[in-house]
Amino acid sequence: MTEAILKITDLQTHFFTDNGEIPAVDGVSITVNKGEVVGIVGESGCGKSVTSLSIMQLVPSPPGKIVGGAIQYKGEDLLTASKKRIKDIRGNEISMIFQEPMTSLDPLFTIGNQIREAIRIHQKISKKEASRKSIEMLKLVGIPRAEEVMNDYPHQLSGGMRQRVMIAIAMACEPEILIADEPTTALDVTIQAQILDLMKKLNKEKNTAILMITHDLGVVADICDRVIVMYAGQVVEEGTTREILKDPSHPYTKGLIRSIPKLHEKDQKLYSIPGTVPKPKLGVVGCRFKDRCEFAHDRCFSDSPELFSLGNSRHSRCFLIDDPERKVAQDAAANIGSQ
Repeated sequence: MTEAILKITDLQTHFFTDNGEIPAVDGVSITVNKGEVVGIVGESGCGKSVTSLSIMQLVPSPPGKIVGGAIQYKGEDLLTASKKRIKDIRGNEISMIFQEPMTSLDPLFTIGNQIREAIRIHQKISKKEASRKSIEMLKLVGIPRAEEVMNDYPHQLSGGMRQRVMIAIAMACEPEILIADEPTTALDVTIQAQILDLMKKLNKEKNTAILMITHDLGVVADICDRVIVMYAGQVVEEGTTREILKDPSHPYTKGLIRSIPKLHEKDQKLYSIPGTVPKPKLGVVGCRFKDRCEFAHDRCFSDSPELFSLGNSRHSRCFLIDDPERKVAQDAAANIGSQ
């Protein structure tokens, strides 16, 4: 039996601006089991990062506000928990690695000060003991001369080193869940591989559940057990990594996979999904992908599809699931396009 450690149900996070109410996250449901690595993928603006900030209760307010749904951690609803309880959980039981470490680390304090603070907020230990544990964490994430780095400031470290420091801070209290918001963005491929290897090691040795937010399907293939595909604030497909990459169901997921360059083909024409992600707004009628989908038909413009079950915890938000003849035509066309 799998144990659900994080369960998000019908999450709705809106932003209230001068131009009106914007539903950045609109009815998202995600489950993360203990020790599992779950990836959230999608284009910029699809709601991935806002979902992670909602879990951590870090959505800037104003203008943002969680207007509906539930976020349960070990059965406890975080949306109704007290501020003190959230403070106890954040950084201790649920930690987050942010996308850009240079803006997440305080430039005025040394690396040692920042790791010690993260530890001493949640653990009643001496400064000396916190320093010892900080050095251990820096060594754990593969930082050489850890004792010296404790006295360095963020600007004295490379991008890869800063990202390792962020992981060390996030893992300092051995959290149950680690949320990683595009942790390898802007890093060279060698450092990316080292960071991913480190996260896999932490997941295996500490049994830490990881929610990996990324736009890179290569990262998904390397580290994730399951994948959530988001589009325009909604989940459009979910399943195991193998299912999603080998046999995608939703036209948007198929488009993402077709967009990956093929290493063994010369003079290939790179594929891109036509159009752009629509701006989120209230009262959208029909499928949100309809204007970019070559298989869209009348029903896609008049009705909003639900997440149809494909069995074995696999789902797809597409009317083709409900129309076998159209799905056969879509699959045939997709196979021709991928050749």
